[in-house]
Amino acid sequence: MSAPSSVPTVPLDAAAVGEALAAMRGHAPLVQCLTNVVVAQWTANVLLAVGASPSMVDNPEEAGPFAAVADGVLVNLGTPQEATVAAMHGAVSAAAAAGTPWVLDPVGVGGLAWRSRVVVDLLAHASPALVRGNPSEILASAGGGSGGRGPESVDAAEDALDAGRALAREHGTIVAVSGEVDHLTDGTRLVRVANGHRWLTQVTGGGCALGALMAAFAATTDDPLLAATAATATYTVAAEVAAERAAGPGSFAVALLDSLATLNPQELTEKVMLR
Repeated sequence: MSAPSSVPTVPLDAAAVGEALAAMRGHAPLVQCLTNVVVAQWTANVLLAVGASPSMVDNPEEAGPFAAVADGVLVNLGTPQEATVAAMHGAVSAAAAAGTPWVLDPVGVGGLAWRSRVVVDLLAHASPALVRGNPSEILASAGGGSGGRGPESVDAAEDALDAGRALAREHGTIVAVSGEVDHLTDGTRLVRVANGHRWLTQVTGGGCALGALMAAFAATTDDPLLAATAATATYTVAAEVAAERAAGPGSFAVALLDSLATLNPQELTEKVMLR
């Protein structure tokens, strides 16, 4: 493991995280999800449970016009096809023109050449509000790694901090590195969220849905680092609550949706662990 990053840690106030959840629910943002076929239903259910409104418009003819009216956009590279990549470019262009925050989830980047080129092209096209990925994906997106084992990371979050900081500065974005402790940076500030549960890794789309949550929070929060932190905190605190009610990954998935729906700002403020 590399030495700890020199990025200063400036924890955001827990109360601000709870307030961000209340603001997001008050707005009920419309989130366009250009995401992979494996996780589309789960992602939509997570957004509905937390109080946002999902739309899975991902065809080249409609993706751009829809992004222009959406409150937030998720671009997830889990199962890219030529048509959906064209739709992604259209959505990113329209989002950038409209000032709509969009989130990039570079699933599997580094290990597969075509999707890696797609990520490079999307980043060159317009800067996202947030980039969310596992450590191997963040390293590869920054040009410093060869990717993970499919969608699984072979690197630790601490190993990707310097790459995440550089990526954030280059593109003027927030980089969220997932792990046992999630690390989020704007290139200068660093926030660690130490909540979560291991069963999140045993539910298909656990990480992908978090990208959609980040788009929802980015639509209603002025500070994109707070948006990323609040989305991560909401998801991981809800996971901890759900795990207390569940017997395994199957019942945990159902309980997680219930927990996301019933989590309130005060409970989030009390339970979030920011470092």
